[in-house]
Amino acid sequence: MNQPASHQSRGTVSLAQSSPTVGTFRERDGALEWSGRQETVRIQPWGPDAVRVRARLGGPLLENLPGALLDTPPPASSSVKTGAGHGRLTVGALTVEVDAEGQLRFLRTADGSELLAEQRAHFWWPGPRLYTPVGGGSHRLEQRFAAYDDEKLYGLGQHQHGRLDQKGLVVDLVQRNAEITVPVLSSSRGYTLLWNNPAIGRVELAGNGTRWVADSARQIDYWITAGAPADGQRRYSAVTGRTPMLPAWAAGFWQCKLRYRTQDELLAVAREYKRRGLPISAIVCDFFHWTHLGEWKFDPAEWPDPAAMVRELDELGITLVVSVWPSVSPLSENHQLMEQRGHFIGTEYGPTAHADWPDKGVASTVQVAFYDATNPRARDFLWSRIKENYLDPYGITAFWLDACEPELKPGFQENLRYWAGPGLEVGNAYPAENSRTFHEGLRASGHDEVITLNRSAWAGSQRYGAAVWSGDIGTDFPTLRRQIAAGLNTSLSGIPWWNTDIGGFHGGDPDDPAYREVMVRWFQFGALSPLMRLHGFRDPGMPLGPEMTGGPNEVWSYGPRAGAILERYLRLRERLRPYVLDVMRQAHEEGLPVMRPLFLEFPGDPAAWSVDDAYLLGPDLLVAPVLEAGARTRAVRLPAGATWTDAWTGRGYEGGATVTVEAPLERIPLFLRDGASLPVGE
Repeated sequence: MNQPASHQSRGTVSLAQSSPTVGTFRERDGALEWSGRQETVRIQPWGPDAVRVRARLGGPLLENLPGALLDTPPPASSSVKTGAGHGRLTVGALTVEVDAEGQLRFLRTADGSELLAEQRAHFWWPGPRLYTPVGGGSHRLEQRFAAYDDEKLYGLGQHQHGRLDQKGLVVDLVQRNAEITVPVLSSSRGYTLLWNNPAIGRVELAGNGTRWVADSARQIDYWITAGAPADGQRRYSAVTGRTPMLPAWAAGFWQCKLRYRTQDELLAVAREYKRRGLPISAIVCDFFHWTHLGEWKFDPAEWPDPAAMVRELDELGITLVVSVWPSVSPLSENHQLMEQRGHFIGTEYGPTAHADWPDKGVASTVQVAFYDATNPRARDFLWSRIKENYLDPYGITAFWLDACEPELKPGFQENLRYWAGPGLEVGNAYPAENSRTFHEGLRASGHDEVITLNRSAWAGSQRYGAAVWSGDIGTDFPTLRRQIAAGLNTSLSGIPWWNTDIGGFHGGDPDDPAYREVMVRWFQFGALSPLMRLHGFRDPGMPLGPEMTGGPNEVWSYGPRAGAILERYLRLRERLRPYVLDVMRQAHEEGLPVMRPLFLEFPGDPAAWSVDDAYLLGPDLLVAPVLEAGARTRAVRLPAGATWTDAWTGRGYEGGATVTVEAPLERIPLFLRDGASLPVGE
């Protein structure tokens, strides 16, 4: 078994003789290490078919820096060879070669073909790794790799650019509403790479090279594995942590809107779903249900008897999900104590205030602070309030973690000081640490089933039971179209629990026929998403503040024709729940995503790598959402290597062709793979 290397040097040292600039090679506890020009590079086995690469200028490598990798990698057999001016490490399907100048190439062990290679910026200076000092022992880091004309690149979390293949893009590595940074890429060339660094930065996937940039960090750190995308998902989830098993209730339908203002209003909606005989698994108590922001408890003026509410919902078979924000108003009873104890994210300049936000009892906004989720004591304090105000008295275990980027205004990470380090160095890890608060708290309280709904995430968030949604997005067909790529890239970033606000968030008039069509098509997509949740700020809206709410947003809010279609898809989701839970178990046990790009199951079909408007839900169900207003037919590419059956008509098709099928308003095209039997028809 290969364990993480220590600083104790073992093995032989080889000095190349061909050039005075040749560095030093050594084997160290199963790792290959190169040193030269005051730089140290360590290539270390980190699970089967995978290595971790760390590099630092001006001193020994640093351990225990913030990152996504679990402390101990899975076991893997490996070998290290060093010679005159070169070194080689082989771990399963992956071989790494290092030349005399410390430049790396990653190869397929089977045939020696190149998967990925570092690339110098210039023949003289700089090399593939650049360290520009920014003070305090930190550097602006650049890691350069070669570009390949035929390469396609997927992952990087969730973005709203609408592209599935992200080759040719520049993507900021920073957390924002609807933009989730998870710095992992899967390549059509047969590798998956994690930039194991929570620093603010960017990745440039240009035609003349790939460049990862950290604006301020202490060392380069990345992980790479060889294999097809499905193998990459298994390996990546093994080293960053697999998602827990989804609670059975969470596979059903979630109802919410912005927002139910009172206990009576929420219960009336829950009762009406049951009166109509409609499936419903969860209902959400959204923001401003609190006394003050950062007190994390029900306002008794609007929620006079939460115990009775939870009890009635439980009798109806509905789970209550409660919104918890990480921000704290100066009016909160917790603000002074948290500030004194150092539980807030600090600032380098100015007061400890990170955004302006409305609160109860004041006519204007107040300057709120965010608790520091990277601080274990701050996590413990927040959880103590959640436990005291929600879990212990009412048994509430499901939470909506909104604004967890955190939602800074303005978004100057340079001015932030976290317990874990400066904002530029660790800022992207915040949402994962926030979900960790609830995962560890619930587990310590004896609850094995954990799910939180998060607006942001980072690498490894999945191991804390974090579901994510696509943020505050628009309410039109182009926005719906972009969510397909957003969901698939999130799924390829190790996070299998994903969903959107069905119908979008910003607006939408329930009485507008054009919007009703958007809602129907989006609801069909939502029913065939990993999680199904109706939400939005419908017209007529109100100004932001404690009195605000949006228009009606229940399935009966959209008129009799649209409502009947929505009810049909509620029942379809209910019939498919056993299948969804089977696929969720694959995510839990193997790390495979629930929402899958076609190439994940059919990597041998070249056309499958370019399909960005359809996907597989699990291995057996191909979903082709209708994404244009007025469309009543749909062209669908059926992957080669399988036979396909139209789930509505029973007609069979051979894979490897594009077919056009009927798609009336009440139908989303669905295809079953190789004779699979799923209860799609009523």
